[in-house]
Amino acid sequence: MRRFRSFLACGVSAVAWLSPAMAQDNGATVLQEITVQGEGTGQEAGVGPVNGVVAKKTLTGSKVATDIKEIPQSVSVIGREEIDEQGAQKADEALRYTAGVFAQPFGADSDTNWIYIRGFDATATGTYMDGLQLFSYGFGGFYVDTFGLERIEVLKGPASVLYGGSNPGGLVNYVSKRPTFERKRYVETGVNDAGNVYMGFDVGDVTSDEVVSWRVNGRVAGGDTYSDDQDGWRGFISPSITWQPDEGTRLTILANYTHIDENHGGGSFLPYDGTVRDYVAGGVNYGRIRPDFNPTDTDIDEYKRDQGGIGYEFEHAFDNGWTVRSNARFGAADINEVSVYPFGWVAGTPNLTLIDFGHDSQVRTFLADNQIEGRFETGPVEHTLLAGVDYKYYNLDHVQASTFGLTAIDPFTGEVTGTRGDRAVYLNQEMTQKQVGVYVQDQLRFADGWLVTLNGRYDWVATDADNRPNAYGTPADFSKDDGAASGRAGLAYEFDNGLTPYVSVATFFNPIFETDVLTGRPFDPEEGVQYEAGIKYTPTFIDGLFTLSVFDLTRQNVLTAEAPSAENPFPSSVQTGEVRSRGFEFESKVNITEDWRLTAAVTAYELKVTKDANPALVGKQPFLVPEVMASIWTDYTFRGDAWYDGVSIGGGVRYVGSSYADRENTLKVPDVTLLDLKVGYSRDNWGVDLNVSNVFDKEYVSGCQGVNVCSYGEGRSVKLKAHASW
Repeated sequence: MRRFRSFLACGVSAVAWLSPAMAQDNGATVLQEITVQGEGTGQEAGVGPVNGVVAKKTLTGSKVATDIKEIPQSVSVIGREEIDEQGAQKADEALRYTAGVFAQPFGADSDTNWIYIRGFDATATGTYMDGLQLFSYGFGGFYVDTFGLERIEVLKGPASVLYGGSNPGGLVNYVSKRPTFERKRYVETGVNDAGNVYMGFDVGDVTSDEVVSWRVNGRVAGGDTYSDDQDGWRGFISPSITWQPDEGTRLTILANYTHIDENHGGGSFLPYDGTVRDYVAGGVNYGRIRPDFNPTDTDIDEYKRDQGGIGYEFEHAFDNGWTVRSNARFGAADINEVSVYPFGWVAGTPNLTLIDFGHDSQVRTFLADNQIEGRFETGPVEHTLLAGVDYKYYNLDHVQASTFGLTAIDPFTGEVTGTRGDRAVYLNQEMTQKQVGVYVQDQLRFADGWLVTLNGRYDWVATDADNRPNAYGTPADFSKDDGAASGRAGLAYEFDNGLTPYVSVATFFNPIFETDVLTGRPFDPEEGVQYEAGIKYTPTFIDGLFTLSVFDLTRQNVLTAEAPSAENPFPSSVQTGEVRSRGFEFESKVNITEDWRLTAAVTAYELKVTKDANPALVGKQPFLVPEVMASIWTDYTFRGDAWYDGVSIGGGVRYVGSSYADRENTLKVPDVTLLDLKVGYSRDNWGVDLNVSNVFDKEYVSGCQGVNVCSYGEGRSVKLKAHASW
């Protein structure tokens, strides 16, 4: 492993040092500018609107606008049209038809987009916005509203070579709506069958000299939900402005503000007995808990979030084939939360033990990424060279407190017993992480079809924990410095018929922000390697993209959440060793015609614990995540001179395989097949859409993170939307 890292880092550094020198006047010829039709040109091609369901280029897989088929890893792109067709109003909803992604493992959680990629949790360390990380730890993260997005991109497998510390299973990059240098006026409003109403707007324009363009979009929503006693409201606004004085220079400023004020719903943190199977105690079969049962106390329950961010993207292209870019964003979030949730049965009774939990978290973050890109030739080899330095600052000041077992609730009658006591503070600290990374990438094209991608990166990370008194005492303050190299090497060949087979190997490094609850000491960084091979196919006779990939991914120094118990009522984590994820993914996205789209996905994994402090767990499958998933979605719009012109119908089937509820693999969560439907009508500049998810209202458990932490999947949801533009 070390030899591979050193070899790759040295090789790419050599390319970086030699290439500029070979591109001088007495060297290679600078490549002519290439114009790409359909999604804009340059970097704009990687962030602009997607035509139907088939994207051509992406920034996420290489930080340079590159054809998706040329990225030596599997990449999925979900565009604005696809999000709207499926009626997705959360980011994790929009990813339910994406290969390699397990979304909403805890059901319809209103304040978090839960996403697992290739079996590993990407929610905290694997989410990005406009190429800059939305890092999260504990409850100190950022919420993204899908209405403000142009596209959602998923890069599967390690991405440390480009982004530094991140989820080894892959990452999700949210791409914001931004000015288009066109006049835009759009509004939409909708309501679901629970009584939650929203209104959104998206407006923009361009100055008469076409030098400045602006755009503002936002949405406000409120009302009841599908869970008992849950309501509230939320809203966001996102203004942006672009200044483009000439073809080679562009500056875009992006800002956003989000406010959420609601209380918690139910359906999660429920025991296996009573959700997956009937609960039996004292010879009495109590059956199963209702999915809309909510155990919280509305007198104290609250969830309040205020967050905002502002940043810029700057690009200037020189006449000699070189381009410089600078991207940065400052973000802040204040989150206050109090909730009451269950944790297991009181033995022999129909009562659930209750945990009274609260936290106060303040986040401040700053990220910057500075790049230089050059396109040139060295003999018969064409280069796209990228070098950069990025910086991440994340500061979290948080207090978490809890009580355990002082009160209980009968979920069948709603009766509460016991007296609530004061919450005990088990975590009281300020944590800071700073990360600096230098990276180089060279994409080499030669011999009419060969493509080699080489990446090298080194990161320096400093983590500081300033601990204050808590229920354990006062853990010592702690500082830790980490550093590591990561690399990627990919080889592909592009045939004239659209087939592009590829192979790649990538290593990763992911510093762990969390500290041990008892000692306050940070954990060791995660590391590992992935091998991937696949075929990408862009047919010449139809607008489509087909991807088939196989991979073997090993993740070391894995953190595992320890559920609260009577002996240790405070949430904590342990580093259990090593987990391997290997399998294959298939995904197709096709615009069969201008009015007929089709997507399909198949995922099959083998997830295994390969090292653990408990030998009995070696060879077991990690809980919560299924090993098999499949889906298909199609949407067709009728055209003609009759009444049906503009009528659209669509539908999809989602299959989620079985998973385990416990580490010992003795309790299974059954598989489920769900049907979604859509019908719509559009005419001129207005339209209406009706989306129904889980049409047959199947009652099912989406996943269990231990025998006392099971969650119901979302039941039938009916959403009606009307929209207009002018």
